[in-house]
Amino acid sequence: MFDFSTVIDRHGTWCTQWDYVADRFGTADLLPFTISDMDFATAPCVLEAISQRLSHGVLGYSRWKNDEFLGAIQHWFRKRFDSIIDTDHIVYGPSVIYMVSQMIRQWSDEGDGIVVHTPAYDAFYKAIEGNKRTIAAVPLHHTGEGWFCDMALLESVLAEPRNKILLLCSPHNPTGKVWTREELSTIASLCQKHGVKVISDEIHMDMTWNGRRHIPWCEVAQNDWALFTSGSKSFNIPALTGAYGLIGEQSSRDGYLNALKGRDGLSSPSIPAVIAHIAAYGKGESWLDALRDYLQENMRYIAHELNTAFPELNWQPPESTYLAWIDLRPLHVDDKLLQKVLIEQQKVAIMPGYTYGEEGNGFVRLNAGCPRSKLEKGVQALINALHAVR
Repeated sequence: MFDFSTVIDRHGTWCTQWDYVADRFGTADLLPFTISDMDFATAPCVLEAISQRLSHGVLGYSRWKNDEFLGAIQHWFRKRFDSIIDTDHIVYGPSVIYMVSQMIRQWSDEGDGIVVHTPAYDAFYKAIEGNKRTIAAVPLHHTGEGWFCDMALLESVLAEPRNKILLLCSPHNPTGKVWTREELSTIASLCQKHGVKVISDEIHMDMTWNGRRHIPWCEVAQNDWALFTSGSKSFNIPALTGAYGLIGEQSSRDGYLNALKGRDGLSSPSIPAVIAHIAAYGKGESWLDALRDYLQENMRYIAHELNTAFPELNWQPPESTYLAWIDLRPLHVDDKLLQKVLIEQQKVAIMPGYTYGEEGNGFVRLNAGCPRSKLEKGVQALINALHAVR
């Protein structure tokens, strides 16, 4: 019904992943498996809705606070997560990271600590350090059953007076961990106990696998909290620059919106983004479900090929996201040498794990959000590179 196999040439579209791969990897002619957007066209219902709006011809100032947009978000949370949200809590922003940065500024002072589970999405480090806060790392640990948080360690970090905010990634990027309700409830209780506010980045909420259910933070929250997300990952629309979120406490919500409109002058949203979310959440469910099936098959392909070539890896697909977080430590390869071979000999760009902090050493993150024919080239290139550096 939906085509995810046809390759779409993204060159010449000012595409970060394709046209500007040299910015990070130093070479332009690489096949990229890098930042987390996908090589698929978005859902037909989204394209149709945007096209219809553009045909109107007038693109003046607009508002995000309308019944259609708020209702679409409420519907999506109820349908996909069985979660009832209060539309009065909804706020808008140009991106999740902008919204995260704004709440960091609102809820903490320069020099304060922001608690983060590591390895962490690299934009978290930038948002924290760019706002002159410090990173308070709580490393996740991996067992044969998945990725886990040491709750005793987390509490010891939360108890430090300088640490004012927990910046949660749920589901977690890059590991793909899906937090259980029990884990989230424990985290919420610990944050309440130590007076730590919570910002939950849930941008990958629609991409959980094998029956695992995403639990929105609003279902477990106990004290001041903000949940930020977007349809940008699920429906591949990040170029439309639109995100939204929930802020539970009125004064915090007012503070955020006053800064958005007053200090930063962002009173009018990207109307294509608003329309895209309304269409995606109202009519895009069948497309998303088909995409999810395709992505899970991509992950199974990676596992089969890697484990056939290197049985000692025993790599298992992540619990969420289309980002394969691959533990190469059993092969004892040199990370920098592997990158050199991938770039110079195999002509592919795959994110090195150390991009995501010290705990990422020995890993790579491969974006599997692409047609299978492209993925096959990337996986085989990784296997060839690993044979070369062993």
